[in-house]
Amino acid sequence: MTEAPLVVVLGEAADPPPGIEVAERDVRLRYAAGTEQLAASGADADAVYFWDGDREELAAAWASLGRVRWIQTASAGVDGLLFPDLVGSDVVVTNARGVFDEPIAEWVIGMLLAFSTDTPTTLSLQREARWEHRETRRLAGSRLVVVGPGPIGRAAARKARALGMEVAAVGRTERLDPDLGPVAPIERLLEVLATADHVLDAMPLTPATAEVFDAAAFAAMPSSAVFVNVGRGGTVDEPALIEALNAGAIAGAALDVFAQEPLPPDSPLWSMPNVVVSPHMCGDHLGWEREVVDIFVDNAGRFARGEPLRNLVDTRLGFGVG
Repeated sequence: MTEAPLVVVLGEAADPPPGIEVAERDVRLRYAAGTEQLAASGADADAVYFWDGDREELAAAWASLGRVRWIQTASAGVDGLLFPDLVGSDVVVTNARGVFDEPIAEWVIGMLLAFSTDTPTTLSLQREARWEHRETRRLAGSRLVVVGPGPIGRAAARKARALGMEVAAVGRTERLDPDLGPVAPIERLLEVLATADHVLDAMPLTPATAEVFDAAAFAAMPSSAVFVNVGRGGTVDEPALIEALNAGAIAGAALDVFAQEPLPPDSPLWSMPNVVVSPHMCGDHLGWEREVVDIFVDNAGRFARGEPLRNLVDTRLGFGVG
């Protein structure tokens, strides 16, 4: 009888991912915390579950993982996993795509509503016991520009349209998307940003997307526009964003991701009245960990049976495909 594939789980055995024991119907599990344990226990591993570790640990142990054919990551983004030796290999990478799309889209709509209804000012005035009547803006009829038309961007677009918003999109290449409609190529980014009432950054972090939102991008937006980032902090030139907010070049920002995380205490973003700082949690709804593990369990069974895996990642492009 053929022995079941061995999967090394990055993390402490004393704190296993919730529900992972179900995978033992199809694969053997072994835990490794840190580079030394991974290098020592991974020589006969067929796969790695990138649950609780970092890229540097995996890269340092890579030479000892010669049998590994598959890596499953517990996140949707893969910028925290990929390193040159992995990208240059034929190891298959899969991610947790699909778990976070709808929760993040709900958070995005929540932020758009908060800014349109001027909720931050309302809360500030409440703390001062000040009764100050103001007019607010409608989301219906306003225009959302989605930059990064992947699953999260499409989910946000569907919800925005349900509220009567117009949606435009910018991606790597020009194409027609069933949820987003016409997608403009990145070369037309500034042109499309000029039409926005709200801008959603849902891009993965790759060499091609690093600091796409720079001073020129913020200058192209109307001064009434609100910028929302649920992609990656590295897609934004953060000093340029801070300058745009200080100068009134844009009206506000809702940020769940940052160039450095945790956001340093001395960052001006913390104290800006027109900024919402969220600690990289917009997709972490109750039960998300179990849903992420369920994808691994399903893929582990597929891997053991030699079937196609879910949620394939193009490691050279740096994001999920299909």
